[in-house]
Amino acid sequence: MPAFHTPDDLAHLDDLDDLDDLDDLDDLDDLDRLARKRAGAKMGWLLHACVYLCVNLALAALAAYQGRHWAVFPALGWGLVLGIHGAAVWLALPGGRLHARLLERERAALRQALQRR
Repeated sequence: MPAFHTPDDLAHLDDLDDLDDLDDLDDLDDLDRLARKRAGAKMGWLLHACVYLCVNLALAALAAYQGRHWAVFPALGWGLVLGIHGAAVWLALPGGRLHARLLERERAALRQALQRR
């Protein structure tokens, strides 16, 4: 398996967004794809957190060397983004209950819009 994927290689993962709940996973292939997608999202967040830590430690060291405290500002801004990323990954993953509720709400709204036409 190549280290880098093209969008065509990953197109089959879009089908996982159609899953309403984990109860719908009757096929082991679907379960495996969902598990890989969720694990990939979590690994992406962990990589993001490691880069955040390394870069901000370097910035803090540079600021301390200069005798200033400016490094707190990029750490706070990026920390907010990291927190949002973490909430999206850990709380609202596809296959989770929040995702399933939102997906069902969108489907209902689209069905209702189609019936009005």
